[in-house]
Amino acid sequence: MLKYTTLNEHKLFTQRIGLIGITNLLVSLSGIILLPILTKNIPIEEYGIWILIGVTIGLIPAVVMLGLPYTMVRFLAAAKKREEIQEGFYSIAFIVLFTSAIASLLLFLFSKPLAASLFDNNLTIARILSLIVFIECLNGLIITFFRTFQQIKRFSIFSFIRTWLNVALVAYFVLSGYGILGAVIGLLISSFFVFLIMASLIISEIGIKIPKFTHIREYLAFGLPTVPGNLSSWAVNSSDRYVIGIFLGTAFVGYYSPGYTLGNMIYMFIAPLSFMLPAVLSKYYDENNMNEVKTVLRYSLKYFLALAIPSVFGLSLLSKPLLTILSTPEIASQGYLITPFVAVSGLLFGASAVIVQIIVLEKKTKILGTIWIIAAILNLGLNIIIVPYIGILGAAITTLFAFAVALILISFYSFKYFKFDIDFRFILKSIFASIVMSLVIIKWDPIGALNVLIVIGVCTGVYAAILLLLKGVKKEEIMFFKELFEV
Repeated sequence: MLKYTTLNEHKLFTQRIGLIGITNLLVSLSGIILLPILTKNIPIEEYGIWILIGVTIGLIPAVVMLGLPYTMVRFLAAAKKREEIQEGFYSIAFIVLFTSAIASLLLFLFSKPLAASLFDNNLTIARILSLIVFIECLNGLIITFFRTFQQIKRFSIFSFIRTWLNVALVAYFVLSGYGILGAVIGLLISSFFVFLIMASLIISEIGIKIPKFTHIREYLAFGLPTVPGNLSSWAVNSSDRYVIGIFLGTAFVGYYSPGYTLGNMIYMFIAPLSFMLPAVLSKYYDENNMNEVKTVLRYSLKYFLALAIPSVFGLSLLSKPLLTILSTPEIASQGYLITPFVAVSGLLFGASAVIVQIIVLEKKTKILGTIWIIAAILNLGLNIIIVPYIGILGAAITTLFAFAVALILISFYSFKYFKFDIDFRFILKSIFASIVMSLVIIKWDPIGALNVLIVIGVCTGVYAAILLLLKGVKKEEIMFFKELFEV
């Protein structure tokens, strides 16, 4: 009976991982779809501005939302009564509404210096951005509501709509000849449209209530300490674009970002695990089921690496032909060396995202915040020193270094509490299979979209076949996952 219950829990976990994984894949592909539309139809400087807009939208909510979306997940997930949900949600919503409005107003008031330093003196873009930031803060809060109450289908649907409506509108305005201004207007319209639908659904579900802010001190006490970590994480992932833009200009941001976007595809493999692991592991940990905690961690790391390792090899070797197809030969020649460094960074981040769950389970989040602050200071400091001399390659190198330091520190502190088995033999087998797969790419040397797609298909088969021959995946593991996916 216990085994049956555990298997059902694994099946539910795997199915949700699959749904989030598919959603994340589709969201990740949106950046690849937009890449040729933007790079082939607007000047490289305007494409650089577009990237800096995205980076800014990532920065502001991480600070002004005060960690309250994560607070909602932690404090309201177990809430059952309508009144309790209303009080908690609207308390958080009113605070986010207020802080977001203040941040947007400040952005608008300081739009001239912002436009001068980041957006090539495009004042209109800077002013529209202030409105987009306000709406995106509210969207971030509302979509967290679906995550909090495990409404995974709604979360996935709106993540998909939010992304692909943006792609459709941006593509329409850019292809119609409206340039970067049209792209930003498309982003504004899509954000506002999705906000209206999601807000309407939540209101229809829980109604409207003016909160008493009963637990707001507790919420802020939990959320505020996460802000430095959020800011540091943003600095490690995105501050390099600001440094490049300030020191080298928006054109070099345009050269840097396509290679970064391609290497960043590794992140889609860890995103569903990062989404689901905290809730699943917390349940097993609170029940003192440590064997299950270690099993989930072991399999999560193993199968992330099974996908990430060959992807690092493949993306690195195919970077130049892929960028030539997706952007322009000029961008490809300038930025193809960025991809390998970013891809390895993604692999290190993914491994740390699994291992760090130990620190989270032990509620030692201050350690985690400190680690990311150290990584952020290293990354930002080295970027400021190196980028003016080495250029965009220097930014990629410092990103890799920051993630390596973060993984080392996270592993050191996590394994102080408890360890789980890491299958190093499998890692070696995966690397060997990836090397053999890479020889196919080198020998083939594909040019053109069709040849690249054929090579990817062939290499996927070669990698899987070698891994099976080397018994990298055991028979009982195959049967385990077969049972999980049986309906």
